[in-house]
Amino acid sequence: MFDRLESVEDRYEQLTELLMDPDVIGDNKKLREYSKEQSDIQETVETYRKYKEIKDQIAETKEMLADNLDDEMKEMAKAELAELENEIPELEDKLRRLLIPKDPNDDKNVIVEIRGAAGGEEAALFAGDLYRMYSRYAEENGWKPEVIEASETGLGGYKEIIFAISGKGAYSRMKYENGAHRVQRVPSTESGGRIHTSTATVAVLPEAEEVEVDIHEKDIRVDTFAASGPGGQSVNTTMSAVRLTHVPTGVVVSCQDGKSQIKNKEKAMTVLRARVYDMFEKEAQAEYDESRKSAVGSGDRSERIRTYNFPQSRVTDHRIGLTLQKLDQILEGKLDLIIEPLVVEEQSKMMESGQAQ
Repeated sequence: MFDRLESVEDRYEQLTELLMDPDVIGDNKKLREYSKEQSDIQETVETYRKYKEIKDQIAETKEMLADNLDDEMKEMAKAELAELENEIPELEDKLRRLLIPKDPNDDKNVIVEIRGAAGGEEAALFAGDLYRMYSRYAEENGWKPEVIEASETGLGGYKEIIFAISGKGAYSRMKYENGAHRVQRVPSTESGGRIHTSTATVAVLPEAEEVEVDIHEKDIRVDTFAASGPGGQSVNTTMSAVRLTHVPTGVVVSCQDGKSQIKNKEKAMTVLRARVYDMFEKEAQAEYDESRKSAVGSGDRSERIRTYNFPQSRVTDHRIGLTLQKLDQILEGKLDLIIEPLVVEEQSKMMESGQAQ
């Protein structure tokens, strides 16, 4: 581990020199690339330097104790030594976690797609609950949620809703939401008071930049049509809705949320780029995906990951067997109550598998 830490520190120093190089300063691409790389390893370097500093202090304190000190000074030195030595295990554990390979998408914005699945209208209402939960969670973290496309039902639910969450680190937390979410409750449409089980699926895609996925205009078929609302009624008579088809992959995205065809096309392009990037990345990152699967599941949207039980105000995450009697808090956006244990579990499994050695 310490050989790797020395290498990381050396690279940090090298990057500091590169970022002062006039040739790099004049090259926006290199400047951005090196700045990001340095930012990514800064916490590791700072923690390692603190670790080395404490180890030096421990050595100095032990030397002091070897001298002929009076009783009072000896007791003070012993107390200081015990305090310093208590810090070492925590710092070593933190360093192991910091050396775990980082998901290259962690800092990215995300595209979230929620669809009502089994359960008809109740599933659509639950999809709306999930959307509101994620919106509040985004606001709690200082991120910005923005609806791209929504297909509402007559009772205020969503057959499908696609939205972006913009903010540093959004993917690092939201990626744990991939999968099928199950709700158990008495639907508002149920007169007999029976508990129903419904599901909604959540897909979380990292937003891809143009430089990361090569999509040519000639490979995109653009169709325009009049936007429609719930029940199919026309909401405007202009051809503002846009459907994009990426011919090589067959990926189709439509957007009719805005009144501007240009804006709708821009939003649809953002989703299209994310879906195509996700498709390519799954092939390229098979090894990484396998390591995640061992920790918190595959992230496949067909895999049931969580149950929300309203009668008992209970939420259970099936990947780690976590059950919390805090349904109201979680639906209000306190999602870190679940996500934080998932992060810890994933890191622990990766450390056990030797990836941080």
